[in-house]
Amino acid sequence: MRFNKPISTIRAISFDLDDTLYDNRPIIIAAVQAMTDHLNAIPKWRAKGETFWLQCRDQALKQDRTLAENATRWRQAALHLGFTILGYEHDAATDATQRAYQAFADARSNIVVSDSVIDLLTQLRRKFHIIAITNGNVEVEKFNLRNSFDLVLRAGIDGRAKPHPELYHLACQHFNITPEQLLHVGDSLDTDVQGAHRAGASSVWLRNNFTQYRYQGLANIEIDNIQMLKNMM
Repeated sequence: MRFNKPISTIRAISFDLDDTLYDNRPIIIAAVQAMTDHLNAIPKWRAKGETFWLQCRDQALKQDRTLAENATRWRQAALHLGFTILGYEHDAATDATQRAYQAFADARSNIVVSDSVIDLLTQLRRKFHIIAITNGNVEVEKFNLRNSFDLVLRAGIDGRAKPHPELYHLACQHFNITPEQLLHVGDSLDTDVQGAHRAGASSVWLRNNFTQYRYQGLANIEIDNIQMLKNMM
């Protein structure tokens, strides 16, 4: 554990989810594959080739830049656009979109978080409010983190995505605390650490050696293993 800057008295700890409390890479790969398998079972979609999905994603974002703030809406909009291009009427495209997205969503939340992480959150919760703040579209209520948080905030559904400070401020308002009393833990300097700092909160960076980041600010605390947070108790 490396301390870069002092922190105030903490009353709540917020956590990023993907790649902070569990390894998200195999989960996303499986979810994308589940959706791809579903789509490739549709002859018209399969005939468009492997790049069709990426083209739909790019075109959907060009039509609505706000989709970048909501991973769920973006994926659904891209699917709907794709089915519309294939000649589906609106209602049929909507039904097909829901089925394709559900194939993704079911696999996306097929997660088992380690007992050691669950135990850590349980111990921290005896002293702090414990919050999830995520830019992703995982559904916490569908796996074994469901009872670990006092509050779950998701980008798009509850507010603008990190590093925008909105979700951090909502967490503070919910528990009637100041931003200085919130400590955010995450693996991304660009979203988690920068977002916390924009909100006036402190940050813990779970160091990720696989990613290059643009944000040059220092996290208050750096850790190599989530279990190092036991030192907060």
